[in-house]
Amino acid sequence: MPPRSEDPRRDATGSRRGSSRGGRGADPRSGEPGVGGISDARAYTPRGRTIREGGGTARTGGAEQRRTPRVGRSGDPFRPALQVLDGGRAGATRTGRREAPAGGRSGVVRTVSARPVREPFDDDEPPRRRPGPRRPERPAAARRPVRKPRRPPKLADPRRRLRLGTLLALALFSTIGIRLVYLQTVDTPAYADGGLANRLRVVELPAPRGAIYDRSGAPLAHSVEARYVYADPPRVKDRLAAAKLLSPLLGVPVSDLAERMKERTLPGTTTKSRFEYLARGVDIDKAKQIMALELDGIGTNRDERREVPGGDLAANLIGFTSQDMNGLEGLEAKYDDLLRGQPGRKRYEAGRGDLAAPIPGGFSQTTQPRPGSSLELTVDRDLQFQTQRILSAQMAQTRGSVGAAVILDCSTGEVLAQASYPGYSAAAPTKVNSPADREDAATSFVVDPGSIHKAITYGAALQEGVITPDTAFPVANTITKGDVTFRDTHPANGQRMSIPGMLAFSSNVGTIEIAGQLGRDRLIDYQKRFGLGQRTGEGMPGEASGRLLPAKEWSGSSYGSVPIGHSVDATPLQMAAAYTAIANDGTYIQPHLIKATIDPKGKRTPAAAPRTWPVLSPQNAAALRRMLEAVTTIDGPDGRATGLAAAVPGYRVAGKTGTGSRYADGKLQPGEVGSFIGMAPAEKPRYVVAVFVWSPGGEGGAVAAPAFREMMGFTLHHYRVPPSATDKSPKFEVFPR
Repeated sequence: MPPRSEDPRRDATGSRRGSSRGGRGADPRSGEPGVGGISDARAYTPRGRTIREGGGTARTGGAEQRRTPRVGRSGDPFRPALQVLDGGRAGATRTGRREAPAGGRSGVVRTVSARPVREPFDDDEPPRRRPGPRRPERPAAARRPVRKPRRPPKLADPRRRLRLGTLLALALFSTIGIRLVYLQTVDTPAYADGGLANRLRVVELPAPRGAIYDRSGAPLAHSVEARYVYADPPRVKDRLAAAKLLSPLLGVPVSDLAERMKERTLPGTTTKSRFEYLARGVDIDKAKQIMALELDGIGTNRDERREVPGGDLAANLIGFTSQDMNGLEGLEAKYDDLLRGQPGRKRYEAGRGDLAAPIPGGFSQTTQPRPGSSLELTVDRDLQFQTQRILSAQMAQTRGSVGAAVILDCSTGEVLAQASYPGYSAAAPTKVNSPADREDAATSFVVDPGSIHKAITYGAALQEGVITPDTAFPVANTITKGDVTFRDTHPANGQRMSIPGMLAFSSNVGTIEIAGQLGRDRLIDYQKRFGLGQRTGEGMPGEASGRLLPAKEWSGSSYGSVPIGHSVDATPLQMAAAYTAIANDGTYIQPHLIKATIDPKGKRTPAAAPRTWPVLSPQNAAALRRMLEAVTTIDGPDGRATGLAAAVPGYRVAGKTGTGSRYADGKLQPGEVGSFIGMAPAEKPRYVVAVFVWSPGGEGGAVAAPAFREMMGFTLHHYRVPPSATDKSPKFEVFPR
């Protein structure tokens, strides 16, 4: 089937065919257009008017023109109507001019292409001009520039934004997820305890400090429960009024209490202090009275107070503690780690405000306190008391003096008493004239022992066979060593003098001659064997070691001074231990204060055995003791022995007097050091007593021997030692024929 022609069919007159719907067509003969019809509709101008309405005909060059439909229209009879509804718009490509039919028509028919309707927003088409006479062209210079059509705005690509947003969302959720996993796995304990810490309360459970007992279990120092009183300065409303109420109960001046309650800033911070001690170690009854006052900002809590029942009893040995129960001096300081307990702690959950009480079923953890261990000393409380009393009474005869007394058990080396003068009360350690008053003189008082050292020289000579108990030789009144001349206070005038006589009258000349036969090196060796030049290790802190003159430092005069106890530094305890070796059949035994330790459960652990070593043979030790008895017994036509004042009625006593010097800070002090060391009963010694007294006026010699007599007498009676058979005491001859 042949395709339908796009051109509309025309009749013989050249007009388009089709129904005119009641209109009539144009008369070709008369040249008048018809009325109405689809043909006229198709000839509508772009503004909706037909050519007929626009004036019928247009003449151009004397020829009649009219608008005809464009070539290429579809044969659809309804298309012209649609075109009218569309504003007369036709396709841009559907233009053309229809030629006159080949019938020889005189009129020329020109079709006018319908222009598309220009929409208000259409910028691509130029404005439509109405038909009419053409305007004269403007010069090229006067023409308006051709306006380029504006490009539509370029829209962003939404896909890029979507991808970016997706990546950001994934990164955010990944970070949150990783953080949640980390919190749930790694930081779980920390965050779980974070809230608990805000509810926790910690209460310290004090651990009692261990006690110090004497050898019988009597307390020399122990701790008791007490209370401390404190102030919260920001909460104190009236400092002065509160201080006036507290002063009588605490025994602290009002001004001091008011000053402590003053608000202050903690050092190095901007935080105000919320805790200030007002008093420590307050009795529980007084603490209850204070709480009954209901003072704002004032409170009490559990505390510990160190009690010393004897006051000044053995205070120089025991020492004292701080308010925080830390040992500061004496045995309290030396054995602080043993005596001090380990406090416990109770941690529990509690509410706040009015509900500040333990939460039932909440967290609660208690670490029980561990009390400190206790010390059992070798000291006898009763003997210590009498020793201190006797020493103080004798020292009252001197002024500005220093004294020391030591009582040792010969067979065990135990220190039964150790007294110092001046003393102090361990309950009030600050009430002293000088800090030196709190020192233990027996271990810190360094002196030239003087003539009491002669027992060491004679013991070494006996042990080395230089002399025997029956040795006697002429003794001159003086002897010179180096550039120093040494004299005797009891001249022998060249007579033959026995060894007991030399000890009884403390002959310097006879002792120097015996030391010359003994030799320098052997004398130094025996000094060390007797424990000089080294600490005894008794147990007291700060014990002095003394000093022996080394052989390379000996001068010519040293051969005269050292044998008689000069150019030698020793403590009273060292010299007492040396005499203990003589009393103990020649065996040196280390003096010691600690008898045992007692743990918090009451288990008693004896102290380590003291060190011992031989110095003299038992025979030579017994011979030396017998010769030393002459010091307290010879009283005849030949003279009086130097130690008669030390004799104890009913007992045989062996000992030696001494006169030495004191050095402090390397400087020789004025006055003299008088001393006496003895043992009793001499036939079988039980105890050794040493008394040292330094006084600027030199009265020590007159004090030491009487003090020894009283101390030794009380000791023998205290321990119920049977009296000696005095009728069996040896008879000594000073100048044998």
